[in-house]
Amino acid sequence: MVNIVTLQKSLVQILMKFNGVEPKKVEIEPGTVTNFWAPAKPKTEETQKPNMVLVHGFGVEGILTWMFQVFALKSHYSVYVPDLLFFGDSATAAGNRSPRFQAECLATGLRKLGVERCVVVGLSYGGMIGFKMAELYPDLVESMLVSGSVEALTESPSNRRLKRLGLRRWSECLMPTTVEGVKEMFRVGTYWLPPWIPNWIFKDYLGVMFSHRKEREELLEALVIRDEDFTPYNHYHQRMYLLWGDGDKIFDLEVAHNLKEQLGDKAKLQCIEKAGHLSQLERPCAYNAHLKRILASLTAYEQLQ
Repeated sequence: MVNIVTLQKSLVQILMKFNGVEPKKVEIEPGTVTNFWAPAKPKTEETQKPNMVLVHGFGVEGILTWMFQVFALKSHYSVYVPDLLFFGDSATAAGNRSPRFQAECLATGLRKLGVERCVVVGLSYGGMIGFKMAELYPDLVESMLVSGSVEALTESPSNRRLKRLGLRRWSECLMPTTVEGVKEMFRVGTYWLPPWIPNWIFKDYLGVMFSHRKEREELLEALVIRDEDFTPYNHYHQRMYLLWGDGDKIFDLEVAHNLKEQLGDKAKLQCIEKAGHLSQLERPCAYNAHLKRILASLTAYEQLQ
């Protein structure tokens, strides 16, 4: 029997290629390859379009996370959708599992693809990678939009989130081993999970979406840092936008408001009603409308500078 998730992934890949977006594997260093879904045309033909980088979270690889946004934005932007290391077709022989290493690999890969400036849109784990990119490469990242994320995941807030969700560790939610575990992951990630979705869909998802289990467990371990080891970075020059589902169960609106306060006047917060952590999949039309308005304001701002 055909795995429905594999079939969906194949269909999305075909639609991406039909719309001028194709996979490009970039060697970052010997033993490290990052896959990008990127414009099929040579960079010289795309120079009039602003560059946008969509960075996925921990549950789903790049194009399955951002498929609705790629189709909505590709006409006006050069869209790049990377697979983070150990997701999709990206992997490394290096032992480094830190968000900083992920950010360094993305920046190197983008530059090898000819990207000199870009807007970064990051979801959850991808938002943390985006913050690190903005810190390390201010010449590359001109502005950021973050959904359901934090600058860094420190122990005390992490433990409070886990307790609220009834979890002992993040891998229980993000690396499920049973069909019921996959259902719970989507319950946590969405505002409302339709109860009529059959179990065989979750079973198919479990069968194909959790490769590199050992390495992903290590990524999660490296993600949480001690409170005393984290100092908020207060020197972002980029304009920051926070786009949040008002029913996010992982990083709720209190987290969003705290992050906005931490980032200061350079940050603006917008909310999507009746949307959870995966707002870009759950309410793609609303998400895209907000995203387009934000991007238009960024374009107007850049023209005034």
